[in-house]
Amino acid sequence: MPEETISDEELAAAVERLSDPDRFREAEQVVSRVAPGLSSVLVTALGQGGWFGESHQSETLKAATIPDEDQRLTAVRALLTEETQMGMMVGVAVGWALRQELGQGAAAGAPETENEES
Repeated sequence: MPEETISDEELAAAVERLSDPDRFREAEQVVSRVAPGLSSVLVTALGQGGWFGESHQSETLKAATIPDEDQRLTAVRALLTEETQMGMMVGVAVGWALRQELGQGAAAGAPETENEES
């Protein structure tokens, strides 16, 4: 299956469409059906990317043990923000790869799901 090229405009329009609560709700329902499996893929991807390695453990310990309470809270919040952003980016990559796999399955004769768009 040839990889399709998506323009910046197409990508921006697709992201904009996700702001429609009904459209996003449908995506949430699809993801919730496969969440347990996707969760393990996400954890594996983050682990293999080194996110939960020694460096992360060191940064977590460092943030948690800062003596000054305000600085400690700032460091912990920054770490949580970084973790959230990394998790979201890897999650998007996992979702993108899942969509490609579903497309390859359909191309190979596997049954399409009822909500799949062409």
